[in-house]
Amino acid sequence: MRALYTAATGMAAQELNVQVISNNIANMRTTGYKKQRAAFQDLIYDHVRRVGAQASDQGTILPVGVDVGGGVKTVGTPRLMSQGTLSPTGNDLDIAIRGEGFFKIQMPDGTYAYTRDGSFMMDAQGRVVTAQGNPVQPTITIPQNSSQITINAQGQLTVMLPGSTTPTLVGQIGLTRFINKAGLNPIGDNLFTDTPASGTPQDGVANTDGFGDMQQGNLEQANVEVVTEISDLIAAQRAYEMNAKVVSAADQMLQSTSNMFR
Repeated sequence: MRALYTAATGMAAQELNVQVISNNIANMRTTGYKKQRAAFQDLIYDHVRRVGAQASDQGTILPVGVDVGGGVKTVGTPRLMSQGTLSPTGNDLDIAIRGEGFFKIQMPDGTYAYTRDGSFMMDAQGRVVTAQGNPVQPTITIPQNSSQITINAQGQLTVMLPGSTTPTLVGQIGLTRFINKAGLNPIGDNLFTDTPASGTPQDGVANTDGFGDMQQGNLEQANVEVVTEISDLIAAQRAYEMNAKVVSAADQMLQSTSNMFR
Protein backbone atom coordinates (compact mmCIF):
# COMPACT_ATOMS: atom_id res chain seq x y z
CA MET A 1 0.00 0.00 0.00
CA ARG A 2 1.36 3.40 -1.09
CA ALA A 3 0.44 5.06 2.23
CA LEU A 4 3.01 2.92 4.05
CA TYR A 5 5.88 4.32 2.01
CA THR A 6 4.48 7.87 2.03
CA ALA A 7 4.21 7.89 5.82
CA ALA A 8 7.68 6.34 6.10
CA THR A 9 9.16 9.34 4.25
CA GLY A 10 7.38 11.60 6.72
CA MET A 11 8.84 9.71 9.69
CA ALA A 12 12.35 9.90 8.20
CA ALA A 13 11.96 13.64 7.56
CA GLN A 14 10.83 14.36 11.12
CA GLU A 15 13.61 12.21 12.53
CA LEU A 16 16.11 14.43 10.71
CA ASN A 17 14.20 17.51 11.85
CA VAL A 18 14.56 16.41 15.48
CA GLN A 19 18.29 15.82 14.91
CA VAL A 20 18.72 19.38 13.61
CA ILE A 21 16.76 20.82 16.54
CA SER A 22 18.73 18.77 19.05
CA ASN A 23 22.00 20.05 17.59
CA ASN A 24 20.75 23.63 17.92
CA ILE A 25 19.82 23.08 21.56
CA ALA A 26 23.12 21.31 22.26
CA ASN A 27 25.01 24.36 20.93
CA MET A 28 22.92 27.05 22.62
CA ARG A 29 25.99 28.03 24.69
CA THR A 30 28.52 27.68 21.85
CA THR A 31 30.23 30.98 21.02
CA GLY A 32 29.25 32.28 17.58
CA TYR A 33 27.09 29.24 16.73
CA LYS A 34 24.53 29.79 13.98
CA LYS A 35 21.41 27.67 14.17
CA GLN A 36 20.09 25.46 11.38
CA ARG A 37 16.63 24.48 10.23
CA ALA A 38 15.45 21.55 8.14
CA ALA A 39 13.87 22.39 4.77
CA PHE A 40 11.52 19.94 3.04
CA GLN A 41 9.83 19.51 -0.32
CA ASP A 42 7.09 17.19 -1.52
CA LEU A 43 8.06 14.23 -3.70
CA ILE A 44 6.95 13.59 -7.27
CA TYR A 45 3.24 13.04 -7.86
CA ASP A 46 1.39 10.24 -9.62
CA HIS A 47 -1.06 12.05 -11.90
CA VAL A 48 -4.04 9.68 -12.07
CA ARG A 49 -6.09 12.37 -13.82
CA ARG A 50 -4.23 15.44 -14.98
CA VAL A 51 -5.79 18.81 -14.28
CA GLY A 52 -6.65 20.63 -17.50
CA ALA A 53 -6.97 17.42 -19.52
CA GLN A 54 -9.88 17.01 -21.94
CA ALA A 55 -12.74 15.28 -20.13
CA SER A 56 -15.12 14.59 -23.05
CA ASP A 57 -15.50 14.58 -26.82
CA GLN A 58 -17.22 17.94 -26.49
CA GLY A 59 -13.95 19.47 -25.30
CA THR A 60 -14.75 20.00 -21.62
CA ILE A 61 -11.69 20.42 -19.45
CA LEU A 62 -11.07 18.89 -16.04
CA PRO A 63 -11.09 21.75 -13.48
CA VAL A 64 -9.21 19.60 -10.97
CA GLY A 65 -7.08 16.51 -11.23
CA VAL A 66 -6.30 13.44 -9.18
CA ASP A 67 -2.72 13.73 -7.95
CA VAL A 68 -1.36 11.18 -5.48
CA GLY A 69 1.73 12.41 -3.64
CA GLY A 70 4.73 10.25 -2.86
CA GLY A 71 5.68 11.86 0.45
CA VAL A 72 8.38 14.29 1.53
CA LYS A 73 12.12 14.74 1.07
CA THR A 74 14.78 16.80 2.81
CA VAL A 75 16.34 19.40 0.52
CA GLY A 76 18.69 21.07 2.96
CA THR A 77 19.54 22.22 6.45
CA PRO A 78 20.22 25.93 5.83
CA ARG A 79 22.09 27.85 8.50
CA LEU A 80 20.57 31.10 9.74
CA MET A 81 23.31 33.72 10.01
CA SER A 82 21.48 36.28 12.12
CA GLN A 83 23.36 38.28 14.74
CA GLY A 84 23.77 36.71 18.17
CA THR A 85 23.67 38.62 21.44
CA LEU A 86 26.96 40.15 22.59
CA SER A 87 28.06 39.08 26.05
CA PRO A 88 30.78 41.02 27.94
CA THR A 89 33.68 38.94 29.26
CA GLY A 90 36.32 41.48 30.23
CA ASN A 91 39.04 39.43 28.49
CA ASP A 92 41.30 41.63 26.35
CA LEU A 93 41.56 39.09 23.52
CA ASP A 94 37.84 38.28 23.37
CA ILE A 95 36.37 39.97 20.30
CA ALA A 96 32.81 40.00 19.02
CA ILE A 97 31.80 41.01 15.51
CA ARG A 98 28.77 43.27 15.45
CA GLY A 99 27.50 43.08 11.92
CA GLU A 100 28.90 41.53 8.75
CA GLY A 101 32.06 39.44 8.55
CA PHE A 102 34.07 36.48 9.79
CA PHE A 103 37.49 36.15 11.34
CA LYS A 104 39.99 34.55 8.95
CA ILE A 105 41.99 31.66 10.43
CA GLN A 106 45.04 29.91 8.94
CA MET A 107 44.82 26.13 9.28
CA PRO A 108 47.84 23.81 9.81
CA ASP A 109 47.79 22.77 6.12
CA GLY A 110 48.03 26.39 4.96
CA THR A 111 44.39 26.74 3.93
CA TYR A 112 41.98 29.20 5.49
CA ALA A 113 38.84 28.78 7.55
CA TYR A 114 36.40 31.34 8.92
CA THR A 115 34.67 31.81 12.25
CA ARG A 116 32.48 34.12 14.32
CA ASP A 117 34.10 32.81 17.50
CA GLY A 118 36.40 35.55 18.75
CA SER A 119 37.63 33.87 21.93
CA PHE A 120 41.31 34.31 21.10
CA MET A 121 44.48 33.89 23.16
CA MET A 122 48.27 34.05 22.79
CA ASP A 123 50.54 31.11 21.99
CA ALA A 124 54.16 30.63 23.14
CA GLN A 125 55.40 33.00 20.40
CA GLY A 126 52.93 35.73 21.37
CA ARG A 127 50.75 35.20 18.29
CA VAL A 128 46.99 35.77 18.51
CA VAL A 129 45.48 32.31 17.95
CA THR A 130 42.26 30.32 18.33
CA ALA A 131 41.65 27.72 21.04
CA GLN A 132 43.15 25.14 18.66
CA GLY A 133 46.34 27.20 18.23
CA ASN A 134 45.62 28.37 14.67
CA PRO A 135 46.75 31.96 14.01
CA VAL A 136 44.27 34.71 13.26
CA GLN A 137 44.89 36.50 9.97
CA PRO A 138 46.79 38.67 9.37
CA THR A 139 49.18 37.13 11.86
CA ILE A 140 49.76 39.39 14.86
CA THR A 141 52.54 38.86 17.39
CA ILE A 142 52.26 40.66 20.72
CA PRO A 143 55.70 41.63 22.12
CA GLN A 144 56.82 40.25 25.44
CA ASN A 145 56.35 42.42 28.54
CA SER A 146 53.72 44.49 26.76
CA SER A 147 50.57 45.58 28.57
CA GLN A 148 47.21 47.27 28.05
CA ILE A 149 46.13 45.37 24.95
CA THR A 150 43.55 47.44 23.11
CA ILE A 151 41.55 46.48 20.01
CA ASN A 152 39.48 49.21 18.42
CA ALA A 153 36.38 48.93 16.22
CA GLN A 154 38.54 48.59 13.07
CA GLY A 155 40.51 45.67 14.56
CA GLN A 156 43.72 47.61 15.20
CA LEU A 157 45.61 46.03 18.09
CA THR A 158 47.80 48.32 20.17
CA VAL A 159 49.85 47.68 23.30
CA MET A 160 51.89 49.64 25.79
CA LEU A 161 55.57 48.70 25.65
CA PRO A 162 57.93 49.08 28.64
CA GLY A 163 59.29 52.61 28.84
CA SER A 164 56.75 54.00 26.38
CA THR A 165 54.01 56.49 27.16
CA THR A 166 52.06 56.07 23.94
CA PRO A 167 50.35 52.96 22.52
CA THR A 168 52.19 50.98 19.84
CA LEU A 169 50.29 49.47 16.89
CA VAL A 170 51.33 45.83 16.44
CA GLY A 171 48.79 44.70 13.83
CA GLN A 172 45.26 44.75 12.54
CA ILE A 173 42.79 41.86 12.62
CA GLY A 174 40.92 41.60 9.35
CA LEU A 175 37.44 40.41 8.44
CA THR A 176 36.12 38.37 5.54
CA ARG A 177 32.62 38.29 4.11
CA PHE A 178 30.74 36.20 1.56
CA ILE A 179 27.91 36.83 -0.87
CA ASN A 180 26.07 33.74 0.41
CA LYS A 181 26.99 33.05 4.04
CA ALA A 182 24.57 30.11 4.17
CA GLY A 183 26.71 28.40 1.52
CA LEU A 184 29.70 28.02 3.87
CA ASN A 185 30.73 24.50 4.84
CA PRO A 186 30.85 23.79 8.60
CA ILE A 187 33.85 21.67 9.62
CA GLY A 188 33.52 21.77 13.41
CA ASP A 189 35.51 23.74 16.00
CA ASN A 190 33.27 26.75 15.18
CA LEU A 191 34.93 26.95 11.74
CA PHE A 192 33.61 27.23 8.19
CA THR A 193 35.28 26.85 4.82
CA ASP A 194 34.25 28.56 1.60
CA THR A 195 32.51 26.65 -1.19
CA PRO A 196 31.37 27.47 -4.73
CA ALA A 197 27.95 28.19 -3.19
CA SER A 198 29.30 30.75 -0.70
CA GLY A 199 31.14 32.77 -3.30
CA THR A 200 34.69 34.09 -3.25
CA PRO A 201 35.98 35.33 0.13
CA GLN A 202 36.14 39.13 0.29
CA ASP A 203 38.76 40.36 2.74
CA GLY A 204 38.43 43.79 4.29
CA VAL A 205 38.70 46.03 7.33
CA ALA A 206 36.14 46.12 10.11
CA ASN A 207 33.80 49.10 10.35
CA THR A 208 34.38 50.05 6.69
CA ASP A 209 32.71 49.23 3.36
CA GLY A 210 29.78 47.36 4.90
CA PHE A 211 31.84 45.22 7.29
CA GLY A 212 30.76 44.99 10.93
CA ASP A 213 32.78 46.46 13.75
CA MET A 214 34.73 44.70 16.49
CA GLN A 215 33.84 44.84 20.16
CA GLN A 216 36.76 44.06 22.47
CA GLY A 217 36.00 42.23 25.70
CA ASN A 218 32.81 40.69 24.28
CA LEU A 219 31.79 37.40 22.68
CA GLU A 220 28.90 36.70 20.34
CA GLN A 221 26.50 34.14 21.75
CA ALA A 222 24.65 31.51 19.71
CA ASN A 223 21.56 32.81 17.91
CA VAL A 224 19.50 29.86 19.21
CA GLU A 225 16.13 30.83 20.72
CA VAL A 226 15.28 28.16 23.28
CA VAL A 227 11.51 28.70 23.29
CA THR A 228 11.36 28.45 19.50
CA GLU A 229 13.46 25.29 19.45
CA ILE A 230 11.32 23.60 22.12
CA SER A 231 8.09 24.45 20.27
CA ASP A 232 9.60 23.19 17.00
CA LEU A 233 10.66 20.01 18.78
CA ILE A 234 7.12 19.39 20.04
CA ALA A 235 5.71 20.01 16.56
CA ALA A 236 8.23 17.60 15.00
CA GLN A 237 7.39 14.95 17.60
CA ARG A 238 3.66 15.28 16.88
CA ALA A 239 4.25 15.07 13.14
CA TYR A 240 6.33 11.91 13.66
CA GLU A 241 3.56 10.35 15.78
CA MET A 242 0.92 11.16 13.15
CA ASN A 243 2.98 9.53 10.41
CA ALA A 244 3.48 6.50 12.65
CA LYS A 245 -0.31 6.29 13.08
CA VAL A 246 -0.69 6.36 9.30
CA VAL A 247 1.71 3.41 9.03
CA SER A 248 -0.30 1.54 11.66
CA ALA A 249 -3.61 2.32 9.95
CA ALA A 250 -2.29 1.28 6.53
CA ASP A 251 -0.99 -1.96 8.03
CA GLN A 252 -4.42 -2.73 9.54
CA MET A 253 -6.07 -2.05 6.17
CA LEU A 254 -3.63 -4.43 4.49
CA GLN A 255 -4.41 -7.12 7.07
CA SER A 256 -8.15 -6.64 6.57
CA THR A 257 -7.76 -6.93 2.81
CA SER A 258 -5.68 -10.09 3.15
CA ASN A 259 -8.28 -11.67 5.46
CA MET A 260 -11.03 -11.00 2.94
CA PHE A 261 -9.36 -13.17 0.32
CA ARG A 262 -8.50 -16.12 2.52
